[in-house]
Amino acid sequence: MSDYDRNAVRWGQGGAQVRGAVDQGLRTFMIGVYNNMMVGLAITGVVAYLINQLAVAGAGEQAQAMMGHIPLTAFGVAIYGSPLRWIVMLLPLAFVMFFSFRINSMSASSARTLFFAFSAAMGLSLSSILLVYTGASVYRAFFITAAAFGSLSLYGYTTKRDLSPMGTFLMMGVFGLIIAMLVNVVFVHSSSFQLALSALSVLIFSGLTAWDTQAIKEMYWAGDGHEVMTKKSVNGALMLYLDFINIFQSLLYLTGSRNN
Repeated sequence: MSDYDRNAVRWGQGGAQVRGAVDQGLRTFMIGVYNNMMVGLAITGVVAYLINQLAVAGAGEQAQAMMGHIPLTAFGVAIYGSPLRWIVMLLPLAFVMFFSFRINSMSASSARTLFFAFSAAMGLSLSSILLVYTGASVYRAFFITAAAFGSLSLYGYTTKRDLSPMGTFLMMGVFGLIIAMLVNVVFVHSSSFQLALSALSVLIFSGLTAWDTQAIKEMYWAGDGHEVMTKKSVNGALMLYLDFINIFQSLLYLTGSRNN
C-alpha cells in the first residue's frame, strides 16, 4: 500500500510539472503575440507621424494646396488629393488578403516581415487622421482604446466560458457593418448613420477582441516547432492588431475634435 502511495505522489508531481511546462509555454507564446502586435502598432504610429510631417507644409514653405485650413506640400497633395489616395487607402487591405492566402506557405521570418510591412502601410493610410482630428483627440482615443483592449483581451484569456458562439455572431456583424458603411459612403451620405455605425463597430470589435484572444490561446500547442509557433504568433498579432485599430478609429470618430 505504501508503494502505491509513493507512485501516486510521483505521478501527481509529474502531471504538475507537465502542466507547469504547458502553462509556461502558453505564456511565452502569448507574450510573443502581444510583442508582435505592439511593435506593429509602434510602426504604424511612427509612419503615420512621419508621413504627416512630410505632407503638411511648415512655416515658410510654399503650400501646393489646402485641406481645410491645413497647407499641404506636393507630397501631401499626391497622397491625399490625387488618384494615388485610393492606393494609399486600399494598400492595407491588399496586404491582409495576401497574408491570409500565403501565411501557410511562407516562412516565419517572411510572415513577420510582411506583418511589419502591413503595419507601415496602415500608418500611411491612417496618417490622414492627423489632418482631420486634433492631436489631443488622437491621443485620447488611443489611450481609451488601449485601456479597453487590455481589459477585453485579459477577459478573453482568463475566462472559462466558450466564446465561439459569440464569435460567429460577431463575424456576421462585421460583414453587415462593412456593407452598411459602403452603402452610406456611396448612397446615403449620412453623418448620423455613420455615427451609429461607429458605435456599433466599437461594440463588435470589443467583443472580437475577447473572442480572438481566446482563439489565439487555443492555437497554442506545445508540440509545435519554432517555425509553426512563430507563424501562429504573427497571425495572432495581426488578429488583435486589426481589432485594436478598428476600435481606435471608431472611438476617434465618436469622440474626436476636428481641426477647424
